[in-house]
Amino acid sequence: MPDPIALPGPSQPGVVAVGDLLTRTAAGDTAAFSALYDRIAPAVFGLVRRVLRNPAQSEEVTQEVMLDVWRTATRFDPERGSAHSWILTIAHRRAVDRVRSEQASADRTELAGARSTEVDFDQVTDTVTTRLDVEQVRRCLGHLTDLQRESVTLAYYGGYTYPEIAERLGAKLPTIKARMRDGLIRLRDCLDPAQGG
Repeated sequence: MPDPIALPGPSQPGVVAVGDLLTRTAAGDTAAFSALYDRIAPAVFGLVRRVLRNPAQSEEVTQEVMLDVWRTATRFDPERGSAHSWILTIAHRRAVDRVRSEQASADRTELAGARSTEVDFDQVTDTVTTRLDVEQVRRCLGHLTDLQRESVTLAYYGGYTYPEIAERLGAKLPTIKARMRDGLIRLRDCLDPAQGG
């Protein structure tokens, strides 16, 4: 069956609309998600970068947003607005959440320094939950190809940009972007099998 994204027919003289790509993504069409990713990720990154200002964090949040789009595409309602606006709303919320999280983390650190050394129940619970999440992510990283795992690890844990990852791994930039996208989809399926296609 020909790829509907790569081969538009005569009734589709131009590019497939973002809304159509999102609808196809909701149906589990990975080719549509790939096209949607290429189309919308730069706008998402630009918006996130304006909020966060930090390029490495902006790339990380952009990946999180695109993973959210893949996971929640079925929630998009064209009656309530455009797909482009829906995705950018997710991006804005994620960026603001990151700013709040960073501020809360800084506040907690400052408060912890001023408080006694008692560890309350919430901190213990947060620590245990975080460790379990980290273990699950490590396990799921083991399901990726070497290039996917290296790319994701360098981006998220090393703070490297796409061009820097491509240079470090001796791979072409489009290859790295594709491997990151594929790796994130596989991570999503591993971390939350109910969301997989």
